[in-house]
Amino acid sequence: MSDPVLIIPCSGIGKPFGSISREAMYWVVEDLKKGETDTLCLSLLVIGDKDATRSVKSHRCIAVDGCPNECSKKNLELLGAKLAANLRVVDILREHRNLKPSAVTFLDEDGRKLARMLAEKITSKIDELNNRSAVP
Repeated sequence: MSDPVLIIPCSGIGKPFGSISREAMYWVVEDLKKGETDTLCLSLLVIGDKDATRSVKSHRCIAVDGCPNECSKKNLELLGAKLAANLRVVDILREHRNLKPSAVTFLDEDGRKLARMLAEKITSKIDELNNRSAVP
């Protein structure tokens, strides 16, 4: 098995989209792709933690951003990370305008639905990356 893909969600503390990005990451790392993925806290990268920086430079990374500011993607790019993909909650929301997450501390039903959809997109991207790297 290849090295785990690192899923780096935005911080977005106190914002529904940030909560959705983190919840999706947890579903992927703890359930859907357990053993194939791992995560790092974005704030470790922002403060320049050497171990975290080394990890994102040596592993394929997927940035998961809540909003169009793309803090996760931008910080990974600044560090020279191996950015394999960037997924955004706002893009999922545009595809499903009927879902309107409102709760922040605990995701409401719409927020959980969006997080599940995002987790499925992350999982598909990981499958695509792993299939691509398996080709000789």
